[in-house]
Amino acid sequence: MQLGSIEAGGTKFVCAVGDGDLKVEQQVQFPTTTPEETFAKTIEFFKQFPEITAISISSFGPIEIRKSAPKYGYITDTPKKNWSNVDFLGVMKAALNVPIYWTTDVNGSAFGEYQHAKNNGESLDSLVYYTIGTGVGAGVVLNGEFLGDLGHPEMGHVRLKRHPNDLEFAGICPFHGDCLEGLVSGPTFEARLGRKGETVAENDPVWDILAYYIAQAALQVTLMIRPGKIVFGGGVTSETLLQRVREQFSSLMNDYLAVGDLDQYIVMPEIANNGSATVGNFALAKNLA
Repeated sequence: MQLGSIEAGGTKFVCAVGDGDLKVEQQVQFPTTTPEETFAKTIEFFKQFPEITAISISSFGPIEIRKSAPKYGYITDTPKKNWSNVDFLGVMKAALNVPIYWTTDVNGSAFGEYQHAKNNGESLDSLVYYTIGTGVGAGVVLNGEFLGDLGHPEMGHVRLKRHPNDLEFAGICPFHGDCLEGLVSGPTFEARLGRKGETVAENDPVWDILAYYIAQAALQVTLMIRPGKIVFGGGVTSETLLQRVREQFSSLMNDYLAVGDLDQYIVMPEIANNGSATVGNFALAKNLA
C-alpha cells in the first residue's frame, strides 16, 4: 500500500509518500509560491507514484471543510497573497484521480500525534494540538474524529485575560488585536521587543508573559473538552517554555480539576522532525484506501 501526504503551509509544501505502516518512503518540500506553480510541483511529485491508493491534504487556511458547501475543498479568505478562494481539493482530484481526504494543517498534526500515541500503547481517546508559529491554530481529535461542524475550530483567536506587565501591548491580530494569536505568535517578538524570537534569551521576562497566555488556552480547552493530552508544536514552542506553561496552568487551575502529571499532559510533539502532519495524513489516507 502506498499513501500520499500533502502538508500545505503558507511558507512551504511538504509532499510525501509512505507505506501502510505510516513510514515515509519519499519526501520533497518546496516554497509556497503561486497556486499554479505550487500545485504543478505537487502534482509532478505524485505522478511518479501510480500505485498510490489515497492521499490526505492538511492545509493552511481558513479552508472550507463542509462537504455540502459550494466551496468545499477551497482555501477561502486567507491573508496569504494570491491564495484566497482557491479550489485546492478540486485541482488535486482532477489531476491525481484517487480518493483524497481534506482537512486543516493543525488537524493533520493532531491526528498524527493521536495515531502515534495509540500505536505506542497509550490509552488515549482525545488529544488537542496547538501550533504556535507565524500564527496560532489548534486541532482537536475526539474518539478518532475531528471537532467541528459549521467549520474547523479557530482556537488561535480566543480572548484572554491580559498579563499585568503586558497591558500596553495592543496585540498584532488584524481582526482581534489581543487574541491568543495576537499575543503569542512568532511576530509578536518583533512587535514587543524589536527583534526576532530566536534572539530572545530564555530568561527574558517575555517568556513568562507568553506562558501566562498559553496556559490560559490550555486551561480553557481542559475545562471545555477534558482531553487526554495537549500537545504544543510550532517554532515558538520549546520544552523550556512549556515548563513555564505548566507552572502557570497549575496556578490558574488551582486544584479545581485533576489532569494527572502535567509533564505528560502538556507536552511537545512526540513525532520527530516536524513529522506530525505527515503521519496524520498517512493515517487519514489509509482510512480512505
